[in-house]
Amino acid sequence: MTQLSEEVLRDPVACTRALCDIPSVSGDEEAITAAIVSALGDRSYLSLQRLGNTLIYRTDLGRDKRIMLAGHTDTVPVNDNFPTRLEGDTLWGLGTSDMKSGTALALWIAANLDSDQFGGLDNLPYDLSFAFYDCEEVEADRNGLNKVAKAHPAWLDADFAILLEPTYGLVEAGCQGTLRARVHTSGKRSHSARSWLGDNAIHHAGEVLNRLKAYPAAEVDIDGCLYREGLNAVFVNGGIAGNVIPDSCWVEVNYRFAPNKSVEQAFAHVNEIFEGFEVELTDSSPAAQPGLDRSAAQQFVQAAGGEVNAKLGWTDVARFSQLGVPAMNFGPGDPNLAHTHEEHVEQDKIRHCAQVLRRYLSQNNH
Repeated sequence: MTQLSEEVLRDPVACTRALCDIPSVSGDEEAITAAIVSALGDRSYLSLQRLGNTLIYRTDLGRDKRIMLAGHTDTVPVNDNFPTRLEGDTLWGLGTSDMKSGTALALWIAANLDSDQFGGLDNLPYDLSFAFYDCEEVEADRNGLNKVAKAHPAWLDADFAILLEPTYGLVEAGCQGTLRARVHTSGKRSHSARSWLGDNAIHHAGEVLNRLKAYPAAEVDIDGCLYREGLNAVFVNGGIAGNVIPDSCWVEVNYRFAPNKSVEQAFAHVNEIFEGFEVELTDSSPAAQPGLDRSAAQQFVQAAGGEVNAKLGWTDVARFSQLGVPAMNFGPGDPNLAHTHEEHVEQDKIRHCAQVLRRYLSQNNH
């Protein structure tokens, strides 16, 4: 079993590289889970709740507020980018951006709470929880955080959560919701040599595309964060054979909506846009409010320099939001590098995010 030494745990950069050099493609997280359990097992100030390969550590210091730090331990499949290599200030390799550099920060904090780096346990302003979860990069029903949210929602109780997904060192609040729906058209089948006897369902889809082309996407300001919505075609399906007028067709649309809408409201909006057509919901995930009305969230933004942006995409912060826990995204990786062969992270970004989190968890700043 790979060991995470005390020396490695004291340095967030070394911790990042050590985690990245433990293979953990989705569904194969046993080794990295065992390494984290071994690394944190002797910390008397931490208790562990476990569901499969998802670990929830927590302090119980009697503080008034609890902060959750969360990161997934899995990666997408290897793409000739394992193990890591260091070139100058840059660490290259699978998981460096998405998201072991963020997950390593949670591990580094959990391992050093009683050290001089954080001023000792007595000076912590919050109780802390740490979620290390599996299978984020695959279907939602395998996601470890999703499983905990369904089976043991109390394990995720907190006043504020920080999801350490890649944001390139910027604070991104909440997240957009997303849904996919199929807009169906119908016609009458006939031989294409006698097309006047039929009614072409694909041609009717032209009206669906026209409505999409003319759609005015909204920009929604919530707590000073600007969420840009979008409604777009992502698939078109129709046709039986090269000599048949098709009697059915569907256009799949993807709607990215702001946190001021529920999934139900978002789907109702899509139905309004495509009035007169049959609309079938195929997939959805809720949005997450930025939660900037909470003092713990405001203090985190201040510790990070005062700037906050809307998260234009969907992340697991939505799972916290569904449980009533406001959450933000913050991590050293560049999200544009996620899942690419060129995945890397600058050591300075890791150190910057570590400094922000240490500042946030410093009694002197509260």
